[in-house]
Amino acid sequence: MNVIFTCGGTAGHINPAISVANLLRARKPETQILFVGAEGEMETQLVPREGYRLETLKISSYARRLTPKGIWHNLKTLKYLRDARKRADAIIRDFRPDVIVGTGGYASFPMLRQGAKRGIPTAVHEANAMPGLTTRMVADSASRILVCFEESKAHYKHPERVQVVGMPVRQEFLYTTRAEARARLGYGEEPLVVSAWGSQGAREMNKIIADFLALELRDGCPWRHVHATGSYGWRWMPELVKEKGVDLAAHPMLDMREYIHNMPELMAAADLVLTRAGASSLNEIEAAGTPCIIIPSPNVTDNHQEKNARVLERNGAAVVLLEQGLTGETLYETARELLNDAPRRAAMRENLQKMAVVDSAERIYNTILELAAR
Repeated sequence: MNVIFTCGGTAGHINPAISVANLLRARKPETQILFVGAEGEMETQLVPREGYRLETLKISSYARRLTPKGIWHNLKTLKYLRDARKRADAIIRDFRPDVIVGTGGYASFPMLRQGAKRGIPTAVHEANAMPGLTTRMVADSASRILVCFEESKAHYKHPERVQVVGMPVRQEFLYTTRAEARARLGYGEEPLVVSAWGSQGAREMNKIIADFLALELRDGCPWRHVHATGSYGWRWMPELVKEKGVDLAAHPMLDMREYIHNMPELMAAADLVLTRAGASSLNEIEAAGTPCIIIPSPNVTDNHQEKNARVLERNGAAVVLLEQGLTGETLYETARELLNDAPRRAAMRENLQKMAVVDSAERIYNTILELAAR
């Protein structure tokens, strides 16, 4: 069996594909696996590191503002797309896949479209509650549409092709217990808050967290707090925090770092997570069952993050605050209320665990075998 995984641009698109590929490699070692991504993007680092062959396409996004610059950008995108289709055809002819699986990113469109035209079974995985542009463009021709939320089925013309599979996450998110995580971290029973706004960080949210840290210090550090600034935030946030009178070195309960490399461990140990509403983050939170306050990014296409967050909110699994008009004090008071309300956090934890799809990679693996059997 030959399988193509096509994805790119962000870890949220790439890591699910790698998780399923790893399961396929373990269960069916004779399977030939090829990844196809975008030239110069994150997949060129992540995929080879896992030992998989990668082919790339030159592709770019569409500009939504039709300014002269946007129009010129879109003309280049159309040229790239035409060339990418030819390249996709060549890859398909050479590799002869039995199944093509797309997990997001513009690079997946040419492979899925050209594969479907040749009669090759295709599956597209949509991580967000609402279908993104790539998914909308291939949904009518895809053999299977794989979604994370039951509510997402209503957004597709062919519900018989839609399967709820969740999103593959690292096993540590599912099976690390609070006691194990706290023992490894050397923490006691003090409450723990974890906050992060993505690998680069978000300027406005980091400024709000600087105020949040000052309020924690004012109240005698009532809980432990680990905050990741992201690569961009790390350049300026330590100085801002110092200006607000917070001496991090003198207050070990306040832990600010550039990245959190042990997120499954910290999330298992945490009593509350403050984060964005990217699909990967929310699925990790569901898997860990950690109560959360979600502040969706206002700077994403089609307001996807707020739509993702509202799904959790409707299920009693999250508190959602919007960034516009948000202050450090509002976020601090909301966090304090939740940390002082153990029954509500217990209910949120239970609702998150109900939403979690713990066998997501297995479900996608089974779909691949089903499509290949055609």
